[in-house]
Amino acid sequence: MIYRLQSLYISLVILINGLFTFVFPLWIDNYKKTLFVWQGFKSQHNLVVSMAVCFFLVVVIAVISLFLFKKRKSQFMLNRLNLIINLYLLGVLLFYLLNLSGEIYISKKGIAAFFPILNIFLLAMANKAIKKDEALVKSVDRLR
Repeated sequence: MIYRLQSLYISLVILINGLFTFVFPLWIDNYKKTLFVWQGFKSQHNLVVSMAVCFFLVVVIAVISLFLFKKRKSQFMLNRLNLIINLYLLGVLLFYLLNLSGEIYISKKGIAAFFPILNIFLLAMANKAIKKDEALVKSVDRLR
């Protein structure tokens, strides 16, 4: 059923990565150039392109996971895959944000760099709710 608690968490992941990454920049470099996630597809750097692909993959996997509410084990595994992608994304973002040049001007980090941390938390909470549902179904099956 789509009205469960894990569906709310997964919907928040979709909202955060699907909508907010187009609104909030990842960073603003020292030349006052802002970089949004969707601009990462046009970049010359492989890590920036992989970062944009990962943001896109997180949304696609979360949408698939949202509609697999009848198959809790598949939903759980897709959320784990999504967690791994978010951990990679967090690592790449930290690498870039720590290596931004700020010699004369100070570069600004965008709030979108915080999104993978929030996604990891939401996906962990969704997996916890899925485990709770699975335990409830198993306990009902024992009674039959």
